[in-house]
Amino acid sequence: MKTKIIEPAENAYHYPLLIKNLLLSGKRYQPDQEIVYSDLFRYDYRTLYQRICKLAHVLTDAGVEPGDTVALMDWDSHRYLEAYFAVPMIGAILHHVNVRLSPDQIQYTMDHAEDKLVLVHDDFVAIAEQLSTELPHVTGFIQLTDEDQPVATSLNIFGEYETLLKGASDQYEFPDFDENSVATLFYTTGTTGNPKGVYFSHRQLVLHTLNGAATLGLYDGQPMLRSDDVYMPMTPMFHVHAWGVPYIATLLGVKQVYPGRYEPNKLVKLYRDEKVTFSHGVPTVLQMILNCEEAKTTDMTGWKMVTGGSAPTLALAQQMAEKGILFHTAYGMSETCPLLTTTYMQPEARELDMIDQMPLRIKTGVPNAMVDLRIVDPAGNEVPHDGEAVGEVVVRAPWLTQGYYKEPEKGAELWQNGWLHTGDVASMDEANVLEIKDRIKDVIKTGGEWISSIELESLISQHPLISEVAVVGVPDEKWGERAFAMIVPVAGNTVDADAIQAHLQQFVDSGRINKWAIPEKISVVSDIPKTSVGKLNKKVIRQQYSG
Repeated sequence: MKTKIIEPAENAYHYPLLIKNLLLSGKRYQPDQEIVYSDLFRYDYRTLYQRICKLAHVLTDAGVEPGDTVALMDWDSHRYLEAYFAVPMIGAILHHVNVRLSPDQIQYTMDHAEDKLVLVHDDFVAIAEQLSTELPHVTGFIQLTDEDQPVATSLNIFGEYETLLKGASDQYEFPDFDENSVATLFYTTGTTGNPKGVYFSHRQLVLHTLNGAATLGLYDGQPMLRSDDVYMPMTPMFHVHAWGVPYIATLLGVKQVYPGRYEPNKLVKLYRDEKVTFSHGVPTVLQMILNCEEAKTTDMTGWKMVTGGSAPTLALAQQMAEKGILFHTAYGMSETCPLLTTTYMQPEARELDMIDQMPLRIKTGVPNAMVDLRIVDPAGNEVPHDGEAVGEVVVRAPWLTQGYYKEPEKGAELWQNGWLHTGDVASMDEANVLEIKDRIKDVIKTGGEWISSIELESLISQHPLISEVAVVGVPDEKWGERAFAMIVPVAGNTVDADAIQAHLQQFVDSGRINKWAIPEKISVVSDIPKTSVGKLNKKVIRQQYSG
């Protein structure tokens, strides 16, 4: 299309969207606000900027150049936040190593990413030692410790993190460069094959941050994150930049609390002691929080909580409401940076009792600003917005990964006809509220009908003696597939398959589900397999069932 373009003034500045510019406002508006690391360390926003400058000097002195990849193996900490900025701001790429993967998978991701320098916490030194001979691109390590002395190691250590920072200048002139430069890289695990590298540019992260700040803070009703809030993540910082919220929190200058290794009682204690007001986490982590000992004596009224990663059950949402938690749902995936939709409650819905709001709050929400999201049938045609018609979620937004690192063929599968294909089955109602029904690969296809494993999980979870539940489709000679459920009873209680089947019969009688949706086989277990980020691991559940 031919449009009018006006030539800019000769000396006009072409402002690149770079991560460094997210640091400008926080230290201007809230210079005295704190960054807290567990019960070990705290400092203000002035110091945060100085430490980022120091880390930049340490990295360049260690030989890191623009385009190099720096790996980080750490718990959620102030150091992780500093690396979020310092590494990309010198033109390098931050590889968020998923420390919960198997050693073989960690080795694969670090070799595939061509990591040059590794920042490694004491707790992961043994793994790094095991893998060091298999990482030909790594030139050395910087050791991170929470003790007076770092653990002894045979690794090629450039130095200990805090010691190196103490000797570095707190001034650094961060350069301008192309905003499309890759800033971050991490790996997402699928059902088959090796982990896939997902990457994001400075431009994408800045736009996602600005959009996230607006989404979480501007809308009336129950704004989730504003400048006077206190933020604590319960989603690992290696997982999609902790959903991008640390960048948003730093832009706003809010108090940030990083808990280190996740331990439910510790998280609740930090919430209470640091007066946390906003957090986010996957449903399994939130369930552990609610069930821990500290939660029994802690008032959680007003704690704003966002969940995502997998569908929350109605039982979990109601348990949150009973504790006074303001519960919201968000949707996205590693490839989408991740925020695509969030809960938006219309004024009349906000007038309902909180318990009555929960069926609305567990839906996936309304697409965020600048997100073009559609539900399409297999032919690519958009389905009606009637809350009933289902199809695959496809999406466009300015912050979506443009492919998979070094795997163009898999990137082509992700992107088809200009749309990112999520692999999620969903419907959308007249109010543009998205409801994820299932992953395409998790839909149970039985007797010519599709059954949502997510819906069955939500219905089973409403039984008062159920703590956790996972539902998968398993092969059946007659019907193709039938539902199989794995359940964990509430501590100190017992429940059997007959009780669950009788519980589900009421939903058959009311017309909510068909009778063949009731699982014939139900396994009572003490724990359900989870992925490295706390989601239900349905691949492993299927393998266990088939065994």
